[in-house]
Amino acid sequence: MPALCQPQSADKDMDSVEISLLTCGPRPYVYSLYGHTAIRFNDKARDTDLAINYGVFSFDKPFFVLRFVFGMTDYEMGIEYFSDFVANYAASGCGIRQQVLNLTNKEKRAIADAIYTNYEPQNRVYRYNYFYNNCTTKARDIILSHINGKVTYHNKIDSSRSFRQLIHQYNETHRWARFGNDLLLGVKADLHTSRAEQQFLPEHLADDFAKAKIQDGNKASRPLVTSDTWVLPRTSDVGSDSFPLSPFVCMLAIALAVVALTVIETLRKANYWWLDLALMLSTGLCGLILLAMVFSQHPTVSLNLQILLLNPLSLFMAIPTTKAIRKGKRNWWIKTWAACILIFLIAGFFLDYAEGLIFVALSLLLRYHK
Repeated sequence: MPALCQPQSADKDMDSVEISLLTCGPRPYVYSLYGHTAIRFNDKARDTDLAINYGVFSFDKPFFVLRFVFGMTDYEMGIEYFSDFVANYAASGCGIRQQVLNLTNKEKRAIADAIYTNYEPQNRVYRYNYFYNNCTTKARDIILSHINGKVTYHNKIDSSRSFRQLIHQYNETHRWARFGNDLLLGVKADLHTSRAEQQFLPEHLADDFAKAKIQDGNKASRPLVTSDTWVLPRTSDVGSDSFPLSPFVCMLAIALAVVALTVIETLRKANYWWLDLALMLSTGLCGLILLAMVFSQHPTVSLNLQILLLNPLSLFMAIPTTKAIRKGKRNWWIKTWAACILIFLIAGFFLDYAEGLIFVALSLLLRYHK
């Protein structure tokens, strides 16, 4: 354990300590499109400069992706030299913003002691949740919970924005990542968010800190941040998807294909039962993923009305339904699925779905409306 993370014996030992919030810009990887937060602990008298990072994880751990999807991912706290931290981000051009915090010696010592306690082996691992318990909220909480006074914010926020809308501003050029997120996110991701909830995003927390003030028991007020600078300037953006077609284009193409085949089938008085089989199998398989999300520990994915369209029951009803269609009949499942799709479309006036799914739903409703 780095020596300067050990508890300090007296407040005067913190005279030379500077504690800062570090905000790293987005990088062009799915797991870092939204930026990153760390804490800088710089003791100039003892020549020790550290970065405290709550975002340490490993893709090599067994079933990492599966555990992440089900909200069972464990992240941990890591400590490294600040120079190494900067070097890791320098090549990406994402930039590192530093906000030096206006803390008393007592507050610095309390934060230093909390960091020391957090870094003990039995404490450093925590259950990660992207919206509610991530590297940014952990850094925020360890700072704010050890400030002697109330922190008030003086910048305006749009409290009508949802979690889904908040992350859309960061994955605009990574449409397939956005599509995957939107497919898994449910109703709770479309609810309005408070300031504290919006602080899961590193840049939102940094902007809040920039104009925040600390009010103590004597009603004296001081700014939370004394200095706001860029350790590394931002020199690049997050780029864009390499795949040339967007999800919108692909979903629209599927919808148009379904409509065209349905029109041809009607004009020729044919029976394209194979199309119905393909639609039920493909939507049913997607629906299994949404059904699995019911058991996820992520609170924003459990209730997802997109399962009305991507219905897992279609997978199990595909064979008997196809047999009925080949005989020129529509069984109860086709009528039930059509009703589910209609409910899905009506709910779309109030909720956000993965882009293009509305067109797919309209094409299926056209095919199965009778």
